[in-house]
Order: sequence, then C-alpha cells, then structure tokens
Amino acid sequence: MKKTMLALAVTTMGLAGCMTYDPYTGEQKTSDATKGSIIGAIGGAAVGAATSSKSDRGKGALIGAASGAAVGGGIGYYMDRQEAMLRQRLEGSGVRVVRNGDQIELIMPGNITFELNQTAIRGGFTNTLESVVLVLKEFNKTIIQIDGHTDSSGSDSYNQLLSERRAGSVRDFLLNQGIESRRTRATGYGERKPIASNDNAAGREQNRRVELTLVPMQ
Repeated sequence: MKKTMLALAVTTMGLAGCMTYDPYTGEQKTSDATKGSIIGAIGGAAVGAATSSKSDRGKGALIGAASGAAVGGGIGYYMDRQEAMLRQRLEGSGVRVVRNGDQIELIMPGNITFELNQTAIRGGFTNTLESVVLVLKEFNKTIIQIDGHTDSSGSDSYNQLLSERRAGSVRDFLLNQGIESRRTRATGYGERKPIASNDNAAGREQNRRVELTLVPMQ
C-alpha cells in the first residue's frame, strides 16, 4: 500500500507540473484541467482503496486514481481550451475574460456594447460578438447565462427594464447567429449587483455591463 501511495504521489506531482501560459499576465499557472485531475486522482484513489479488499487495496487505489484523474480533468481541459480560444479572439476588444473554476465569464462593458440608454447592440461591437459565437459553436457543451447590469442612475424600475432588454438583445444576437436557444438564458439584474462604486463616473461605467457566463453541461 505504501508503494502504491508513493506511486500515486509521483503521478500527482507530475500532473502538478503541467503548466499553462497566461498571455494576459505573462505568468505560468497550473491549468484547471490539471487541478481537476489531481483532485480526481486523490479522490479516486481513496474510493478505490476503500472499496477493495485488504490484499487488493493498492491495486484499487491505482485504478481509482486513474479513473478519477480522467473524470476530474475532462471538464477542466474542455474549459481550458475554450478559455484559450476566447482570450485569443477577444484580445484588444475591451471584453474581459475571467476564469472561475470550471466557469468562464465574459464581461462586456456597456460603453463598448450599447449607446447610452439604448438596448440595440452597437454596430461596431457585432464583430466582437461574432468572434464569441464562433467559439461557442465549436465548444457547444456549455450553457450560456447572459446577465444585464446597470449603474444606479435612474429609477429602479427603469434600470431593471434596461438590464433585461440589453441581456435580451445579446441573447437574440446569439440566436440569430445560430446558437441553440436551449443553451441560452437571459436575466436582468438592474442596479442590484454593482462591481464598483456608483459614487463616481468611473465606477458607474464599470457597473453598466453585460456578462456572459459559460457553464459546462453536466
């Protein structure tokens, strides 16, 4: 059993050595697929050992580690590839790509997406959204949550309606480009979820935004 755990430790260290390069920061980081494989391997080993007879626990741990690594790394690897392509296509567009576990967030500031108090997508922004669509079509195993947000200027009811209509405009654009409706959900949050202070112009500009969250299908 000790030899088995040593082999598992060596394998896990090998997985931990798999690094990816972040073009935005210039730093190396452990990919989410690798993190998932490590977690899956450890969890799989524990289950494999616990469910095997005493004489076969070493073998069971190795089998469990292998299967756990495959499951844990699968979704992470899929999202890693999608994230890399989105970063490549959206570099310099003004859209922020944020990774949060197995989810990818695309944060689209309102000043590049819509004219002031308008809900129609700016003509100059359609090329950027078309680039997003190309990636979404290639990686079609994700749900697309579209959230609209505003700053605190204006009444609550006005901001709520504005956020809903802007999220709806982005959803309609995706549907018109061939994205399946079952993959999309649009929600407006009005001014309820600020990411910066509404006390100054810079903060209000950040709060006026549409966010796309890409969630892997289970």
